[in-house]
Amino acid sequence: MKLKLDENLGSYAADLLQEAGHDVATVAAETLASASDHEVIDVCRRERRCLVTLDLDFGNPLLFKPSDYTGIAVLRLSPKPSHRDLLATVHTLIGGLTQADITGNLWIVQAGRLREYQEETPG
Repeated sequence: MKLKLDENLGSYAADLLQEAGHDVATVAAETLASASDHEVIDVCRRERRCLVTLDLDFGNPLLFKPSDYTGIAVLRLSPKPSHRDLLATVHTLIGGLTQADITGNLWIVQAGRLREYQEETPG
C-alpha cells in the first residue's frame, strides 16, 4: 500500500510500515510540513496514497469525505502517549492493512482496535 505519513508521525512509524512492505512517503521529507490539511490531502489524492495521521481533523467525514481519497487512517493515542502506545497503534494499523483495503475509507486506529467509518448511502 502507498502511504503518506503526516508531519506528526516520526521516522519510527515510517520504519515500521516500510518493514511491513508498504511504500511510505512523509510530509516532512516532501517539505509539506507547513501546508494546510487540504493541501496535504490533495497531494495524497494526486499520488494515490493513503494518509496516516494523528490529526483528528482528518477524522471528520464532513471535511474529508473518505470515498474521495485513497484512504485516511487517523491514529488515536492515549492523552499522554508512550513509545509503546505508538508501537501498538502502528502495529494495529499494519494488521488492518493486511486484512482489508483502506481505499476510499476512513479508519480510526487505536492500539488493538480499528474502526471503519461507514458512509451513509442515499436511498
